[in-house]
Amino acid sequence: MKYLKQYILRITLLVALLSIFIMDVYVINDIYGISDRIKNISMQHVLNTHTTFAGEMNAMPDSLGHGPGKQSNPPNPGQRMEPFNGGGPRGSSSADAQYAWGSVAYALVFLVLVAVACYLYKNKKLQINLENYRVLIFALFGIGLLLRYYLATSMTGHPFDLNLFKNWASAASNNLLQFYSNTRCDYPPLYIYVLAIVGKIAALPSLNSYSILLLKLPSILADLATSYLIYRLARKHLSLEISLLLGAFYIFNPAVLINSSMWGQVDSFFTLIIVSSLYLLSEEKIGWSSVLFATAVLMKPQGIVFLPVLFFELLRQKNMKNIIIAAVCGLGAALVIIMPFSWHEGALWIFKLFSGTLAEYPYASVNAFNLFSLLGANYKNDASTLLLFSYHSWGMIFIVLITALAGLVYLKGKSPRFAYATALLLIAGVFVFSARMHERYLFPAVALSILAFIYLQDKRLLWLSAGFSTTIYINTHSVLFATIAGNNNLSSSPALIFTALLNLILFIYLVKVLYDIATSMDGLVQ
Repeated sequence: MKYLKQYILRITLLVALLSIFIMDVYVINDIYGISDRIKNISMQHVLNTHTTFAGEMNAMPDSLGHGPGKQSNPPNPGQRMEPFNGGGPRGSSSADAQYAWGSVAYALVFLVLVAVACYLYKNKKLQINLENYRVLIFALFGIGLLLRYYLATSMTGHPFDLNLFKNWASAASNNLLQFYSNTRCDYPPLYIYVLAIVGKIAALPSLNSYSILLLKLPSILADLATSYLIYRLARKHLSLEISLLLGAFYIFNPAVLINSSMWGQVDSFFTLIIVSSLYLLSEEKIGWSSVLFATAVLMKPQGIVFLPVLFFELLRQKNMKNIIIAAVCGLGAALVIIMPFSWHEGALWIFKLFSGTLAEYPYASVNAFNLFSLLGANYKNDASTLLLFSYHSWGMIFIVLITALAGLVYLKGKSPRFAYATALLLIAGVFVFSARMHERYLFPAVALSILAFIYLQDKRLLWLSAGFSTTIYINTHSVLFATIAGNNNLSSSPALIFTALLNLILFIYLVKVLYDIATSMDGLVQ
């Protein structure tokens, strides 16, 4: 019994690892069926949608880059030109739909375990022997990886997005430099390089059946890398116990798992770039930070939301040398990423791409559970009037006000330690109050709120992290499984009303917390 008590932690972790490993081995047997299923789901979705909305969608985007006279292609999942209700892959998507309630059950179990961990830590009953911490780290990341492998290979993911990424990966691997000429792609070029590598690997005969896993793998690895960064930074400022808890909170967070491993989206990869750029900024490594900021913008247009943080730090420093370094490094990185495509697309092609991408979603909200959706404007044209102005104009006004507020907080804080908190304020504010927001755009808030706590050590930021994790999960889960069921418009959803209200409350609370911290160091937990 004494031996059992001494090694109970290691035994428990070993059992957990073995259990998930056995589940993964079981899933391997069905990997071929999963690969075929995404093809069937995607094509059935296209046929049903095309039949139902022949008048509205008679011009399908050429996602595969096929020329005239070739086989017609599935619509671009990134280009949700019109909401649809029904016509989805109902019968063929049942294999993915079965994970809806399982995901909810996991989220509830996660919530209970977080509550138990917080109770144990608060009452000083959670103490980790230094001899076990390496085992714990290995086990946490091992279980996190195996869990993602199980989910990624069990569920095909979003019925449009995964098929599109697969097509892009194939096109990029075949002819990277002419990728944009051969496809209709609305993504900036950075992630196309990643997809080109994935396409090359997936083209190998021995790995072709693992294409779904390979497409999800960059985001899965980004999840683990972000979690490790959280752990390492927490270890510099906090105790071992809370450092491991924060790392585990991100690894096993349902809002993180559903995005990368179930949906198959790339927000985790984008988030890793953002948090890394902010880390370098907090360490006052302006040049490298500027490189990553430019990289983020050239992965997703919403990277522009975070650029003011770099501007605020340069304004705080008032150092012309650093301003020049930031400009040279940022522009240099952008040119390195853009130039290979410029030979075929022209010198200004990237501006045309961005303007086209931003114009593709002329809606007040695109299933984002925010203010405009709460007002009944989900999938409503953003040129429509709300009081004196259009939804689009209101969104731009809010962006200006939120950016000014973020600058005030950052400059009052007088320290790069406020980088993560300011970035959180920007993305939360823009998501809640701006137009043309998608359901996943708030995703970086989970990591940003944790890292903001690490640097500012105000416990209220942990409550915000839990709150944003909840709203992000509900929004993502609702949209993913509604889309699988054939419904892409959640305007009347009770989940929308609850989550949008909660997002509003969280943003207001975030403003109060950050203003308290910035104006008085009494708000910090020593």
